[in-house]
Amino acid sequence: MTTHHKSAHKQLSLAQAITLLAISLFGTASLTAAGENASNPLAAVDNTDVRFQYFDVGDGVDRYDSWLDGSYMLSPKLKLKYELHYWDTNATGQTENGFETFHFKPIYFPTQGEIGEWKYKLAVGGEWIVGFDNEDDGIGTGSDQIAPLVGVALVKGNTVIVPLVQHFVSYTGPDTNQTAFRLIAIQSLPNNFWGKIDAKVPVDWENDEEIPATLELQLGHMFNPGFGIYVDSLAGIGGDQPYDWGVGVGCRFNY
Repeated sequence: MTTHHKSAHKQLSLAQAITLLAISLFGTASLTAAGENASNPLAAVDNTDVRFQYFDVGDGVDRYDSWLDGSYMLSPKLKLKYELHYWDTNATGQTENGFETFHFKPIYFPTQGEIGEWKYKLAVGGEWIVGFDNEDDGIGTGSDQIAPLVGVALVKGNTVIVPLVQHFVSYTGPDTNQTAFRLIAIQSLPNNFWGKIDAKVPVDWENDEEIPATLELQLGHMFNPGFGIYVDSLAGIGGDQPYDWGVGVGCRFNY
């Protein structure tokens, strides 16, 4: 089988899987879903997002990332997040596609309370990142990683602020040693719209303390408590940026 036919087969399989998942979720989405915004990684919600993003990496390199981004509350204090990424890219000089990574992220909420007018919820957890060994096709880094994290969600009225710190280290494949500082701000807007700013500032200790920083702006709308859509605008920041710019769209299913 040629590479072209193999790629077409993979794309068809992914499209079929996403279509079936969307049909399933449309049928089970609840109109009594929780009021927290699932764009907050510390929100106590059950959701699955189907997302598509395009990145202009620079030097004529393009990347398309099709991915599932979801969460499930195992208990009021324990949340499970997951991601599955599928890339299409010409990083090697020809178009290649395949699965990039699977992410498994348990998050525990040990305590919550109030500080003045702000409510807070402390979070500790970790992330297990499994690569699919497609780095020869320009897809992913080829390393499997673990990444402990700590963060806090601060809520005041319709505003949510989430500072997070996470450290990534590889246990197989190429060495990874990176500390990521992240700040998320989400503002609820009239008529069930929301806006989000997500700034990520990683420090790459393995590569001369490079800082491949990024910024994401998101605008979304919930049509009902069970279904919404959003658009993303993405930009790399600084001299070590991982891409120049990007755009995205997502469908959210709360249940």
